[in-house]
Amino acid sequence: MSGIGSSDVARVAALARLVFTDEETQEMARDLEQILGHVRSLDTLDTEGVPPTAHGFDLATPLRPDRPVEPLDPELAVSNAPARQGTAFLVPKMLEEEG
Repeated sequence: MSGIGSSDVARVAALARLVFTDEETQEMARDLEQILGHVRSLDTLDTEGVPPTAHGFDLATPLRPDRPVEPLDPELAVSNAPARQGTAFLVPKMLEEEG
């Protein structure tokens, strides 16, 4: 597998709109190559019979019972709104309408 070169770092930096000096580009290439080397070392681990998992141990997902409740009073919902019209929140217009 080929390593990460300065041209790879420069391309990604340009896409991310980052500006690196030549020295920083070389340093970043070395750092990224070390990181990928560590990740490649994980390929040597024997994972036969190990089920895929998102966590190293079981996590309980506590869920509350799903019971209907009374809705929030609309007047109470907008009582602290900086701007409102009736029971609706007023927000600044962000997009121009087409046509």
